[in-house]
Amino acid sequence: MTTHQEPTPRPPHQVLDGTDIARVVTRIAHEIVERAKGAEDVVLLGIHTRGVHLARRLHGRLAQITGREIPLGTLDITMYRDDLRLKPARALEHTEIPPGGIDGKLVILVDDVLFSGRTIRAALDALNDIGRPRAVQLAVLVDRGHRELPIRADYVGKNLPTSLREAVQVRLADTDGVDAVLVGDRDHAARSLQAMASQPTEPHLPE
Repeated sequence: MTTHQEPTPRPPHQVLDGTDIARVVTRIAHEIVERAKGAEDVVLLGIHTRGVHLARRLHGRLAQITGREIPLGTLDITMYRDDLRLKPARALEHTEIPPGGIDGKLVILVDDVLFSGRTIRAALDALNDIGRPRAVQLAVLVDRGHRELPIRADYVGKNLPTSLREAVQVRLADTDGVDAVLVGDRDHAARSLQAMASQPTEPHLPE
């Protein structure tokens, strides 16, 4: 009788480093200027948390390219999520809309990873309560696929095909001390912790 043995979870491996991420942000900024005819009516809104940091970087690149300050704001979607009742309570973040508002503007939402599309749906609902933009576009660092809603990104740093058992980790220097994108099996960390817990504790010897 043979027993089925699950494959060993794959540890995270790096697919983008700091140089790659900087190059991606610069490329997306140039694409925005080209598609938005100079980005004169563009408003950037970063989705908390890492989308905010990416939006700030895009804001800096756009200022270098256009010589103008593009309006920049932040968007908290916590109360608009459709899984709010299924997950532990989380602290509300700060939504900050630029002084000129978003009415009649081209709003570009910025996020780190596009997955099911539910985060972006929540962001669109949040925008609906704030104003009426001329159009809304989406810029993401990584598109990993597996959409559950008819949502796509207009600007993509990297298309990264993944399986549902994999997790994509975006690390940014602003919050994590380093810029990187990692992909690994979702349950690798959990199994590693279980393995450590099952090992007998050895007495600590002074060094």
